[in-house]
Amino acid sequence: MVPVATTKTDDVIGRLAGKGEEALQKLADLPGGTRTVQAFNDLRNRVDDLSKRIRGIDALEQRVAKLEKEVASLRRAQKPPSSQSPSRKATP
Repeated sequence: MVPVATTKTDDVIGRLAGKGEEALQKLADLPGGTRTVQAFNDLRNRVDDLSKRIRGIDALEQRVAKLEKEVASLRRAQKPPSSQSPSRKATP
């Protein structure tokens, strides 16, 4: 048996989707409406692309943090340069 709340939620979502489609159809019928609908679609596509790129930033941040730790450990592993390095004399 399907819970009543789920059925009502599905019904409300279906009705909202239908109203949205009707609104887009009415908007497209207006003068210049087709260009407006196309602009909204382009905006949606750009936002989708942007969200995909943003999700990739987390992976990049993790890689950078790992590399920073490796560089720090390599620096610690290096011995400091000796203080008795041969000095050069300037030639006249």
